[in-house]
Amino acid sequence: MLEKFTVYMSSFDQERMIRVYLPKSYQESNRRYPVLYMHDGQNVFEDEGAIKGVSLGLKDYLDQTNLEIIVVAIDLNAEGEERINEYCPWINGAIAEKVIGRPCLSGGKGELYLDFIVKELKPLIDDKYRTLKDHTSMAGISLGGLISTYAAGRYPQIFKRIAALSPGYYRNQEELEVFVKNAEFSGVDRFYVDFGTHEISDDQELNNQFTEMIQSIYEMVSSKIADTRYETIQNGEHNYTSFKKRIGEVISYLYSDL
Repeated sequence: MLEKFTVYMSSFDQERMIRVYLPKSYQESNRRYPVLYMHDGQNVFEDEGAIKGVSLGLKDYLDQTNLEIIVVAIDLNAEGEERINEYCPWINGAIAEKVIGRPCLSGGKGELYLDFIVKELKPLIDDKYRTLKDHTSMAGISLGGLISTYAAGRYPQIFKRIAALSPGYYRNQEELEVFVKNAEFSGVDRFYVDFGTHEISDDQELNNQFTEMIQSIYEMVSSKIADTRYETIQNGEHNYTSFKKRIGEVISYLYSDL
C-alpha cells in the first residue's frame, strides 16, 4: 500500500512530496517494521508519474516478495539544479569541472537535506507509523548514492544499512575521500555499491575513470565496515531500465536477515 503526503522542509522553506510504502501485513498486525529511506521519490515505486516514465518498480517487488519493511521515498526537487544542490554535501570540485567540461558551482546543500530527513522527516515517520526506530537504512541512485554514502559517515548511529547504486561520487570526489577517510562509520552494518560497465556508453575511458573513483571510496568504507559488497554490473547503464533490473538484489542484500 502506498500513501502520499507533503511535508514542510524548514531548511528550504518549501513543501515536498513524501511517498510511503507499507507492507501487506501492516494493517493486519501490531508489529513494528524497519524503515528504508530513498531519494528521487518519483522514480521509486511506480512507472506512473516517474521521470522519463520508468521507475524502480519497488512497489511490485515488495508486494511479490512480501518483504516486511516500510519504504519512505522523498521526491526530488526538479527545479533548475536543486537536485544537484541537495544531494551534494559540498560545492562541486575540480574533478566535476573536468568531467562536465565547465565550471560548476552547484551543490553544497546536502547537509541541510540530511538535516531535514534526520530532524524533521524521521521523527514524523516514527510517530505516524509503527517503525523500528533503531532499524533505519538509506539507499539512493547516482547523486542519491552520494548523499546516502555521506549519510553513513555523518549519521552512522541512525542509518545502519546503506546502498549506493551507480553513485555520482565525482561531483564531490575530493571532499568525499577526505570525509570517508576520517569518518568512523561506527554502527553501520551493511554497505552496498555497484557500477555498470556501460554507464557512460560513448566513453569507455571515462567509464573506467568513474569506476576507479567509486572503488577508491568503496575500499576506504569497506575497511571500516565488516559487511560490504561491491558489484560490477555487466552491461549496466545509467538509466532506470538498468537500475530496475538489479534493485531486487540490492534490497535482498540489505535485508537478507528478515
